[in-house]
Amino acid sequence: MTYAYVRVSTTEQNENRQMDSIAELKIPKERIYLDKLSGKNFDRPEWQKLVKKLKTGDVLYIKSIDRLGRDYLEIQNQWNTLKERGIKISVLDMPLLNTREGKSLVEMFVADMVLHVQSFFAQVERENLRQRQLEGIKSAIARGVKFGRPQKKLPNNFNAVVQRWETKQITFAQALAETNLKQSTFYKFLRQYRKER
Repeated sequence: MTYAYVRVSTTEQNENRQMDSIAELKIPKERIYLDKLSGKNFDRPEWQKLVKKLKTGDVLYIKSIDRLGRDYLEIQNQWNTLKERGIKISVLDMPLLNTREGKSLVEMFVADMVLHVQSFFAQVERENLRQRQLEGIKSAIARGVKFGRPQKKLPNNFNAVVQRWETKQITFAQALAETNLKQSTFYKFLRQYRKER
């Protein structure tokens, strides 16, 4: 049986480039596993399902080694575990990374070396991305950029609406509608209002 594994780091990222390469292999859709999670470890639901499904003699296709993962030691561990189980692995972007039969000792040695180099660079790239992200956040904060949701402002009519609600002139739903607030935000402002009273 042939299988494929596709991974992107976030739900916003697009997996089409990988899917297009996999499509050429004519692997049935139900044997293509996709995770939209970081490659920092292998605690990914689709990867875990795939690993349980794979049997001796199966072939697993991956677009590139960094799609498998971004942790040097974990990539080595997963790769070796699959090989020991008799699962053949083929990395489409790096034909040398192929554990299918018919390889000479030299080819196997070269493939192992390439795996070490590629998995090393996959982790280095992950660390570089994280470092650039932290530097970008620090720079943005220094320029006054605010992160997170914009702070909701206290509506001008809030005090009057609260007084009418507390004296049962209006319902809670009407108080929310008149202040144009969600329940959690209303209660946050209400705590502040009562503290200042």
